[in-house]
Amino acid sequence: MTQFKTSLFTAAIIMAAMATTINSAAQQPAIFLADPTIFADNGKFYLYGTGSNQGFLFYESADLQTWSQPEDSSRRLALKRGDAFGNSGFWAPQVLKHKDNYYMAYTANEQIAIASAPNPAGPFRQHAPLPLSGSGKQIDPFLFFDENGKIYLYHVKLQNGNRIFVSEVKPDLTDVVPGTEKECIASTGGWENTAGATWPVAEGPTVLKHKNVYYLVYSANDFRNKDYAVGYATSLSPTGPWKKYAGNPVISRHTVGQNGSGHGDVFFDKDGEMYYVLHTHRSDDRVSPRATAVVALRFRPVAGGEDVLEADAKSFRWLNVAQ
Repeated sequence: MTQFKTSLFTAAIIMAAMATTINSAAQQPAIFLADPTIFADNGKFYLYGTGSNQGFLFYESADLQTWSQPEDSSRRLALKRGDAFGNSGFWAPQVLKHKDNYYMAYTANEQIAIASAPNPAGPFRQHAPLPLSGSGKQIDPFLFFDENGKIYLYHVKLQNGNRIFVSEVKPDLTDVVPGTEKECIASTGGWENTAGATWPVAEGPTVLKHKNVYYLVYSANDFRNKDYAVGYATSLSPTGPWKKYAGNPVISRHTVGQNGSGHGDVFFDKDGEMYYVLHTHRSDDRVSPRATAVVALRFRPVAGGEDVLEADAKSFRWLNVAQ
């Protein structure tokens, strides 16, 4: 997301997630959700993303190959406008399970909120429709549960650019812990700002821990830029300092062959294999609606150093709806 996102989506966002035929070599039906995330639960996979001004659409799949929505159109929204905070700009959801409850962290009205539901399909609601505390505009939430019991909210602040921050979160997920906010990543040039924009963008954070090292996966460049791409940084602490990988970006149009490839989330299949779900531009000459795809990830061991996170570009594929 960027601060310019609202105007871009106005004309097309309502239909952005409907199945259609993508202008690609495959010529197959595809899903159009931007900023996607996939959540696994009880043998099923649930896909959510930016795609409706009414809330958050979702798809489900048993095999990660074909996806479907409930036949009842009223049930296709996992979170519906009016049931929780926000009346516009429903962006970048994350769904997780915590203490037998399901939660969705999301953006609306350029603020972050957390809603709960009885199951991954929703309906996600808030008893009191309020955003989390924090100053200024905040988007792109990602909740990370560390092994020591602490919970962290990685998010983006619109502050002289899109910058990634982290805050501790209260154990009941009701709000952040005051005074714990800290900046993690800012776009500093090179691959992160190929247009030389005065509003540099680093966004879409996902964090995972591997061999006692924290990996912060993020996207850079304006999402409308064909060079929108994915890189990562590492740290020995969930709050940094973060060191950007010298080989960034690890996913880009140069590796997967699709413009605007970025802003997604890491997930694992039933065999424990790791993937990144992301969006790409609609075609070579159109940005929206952005198409949803996956690419396999792996850690490559490095003698005497941190494992390198890399993508298998040959595994890239768009997500398809059931026939």
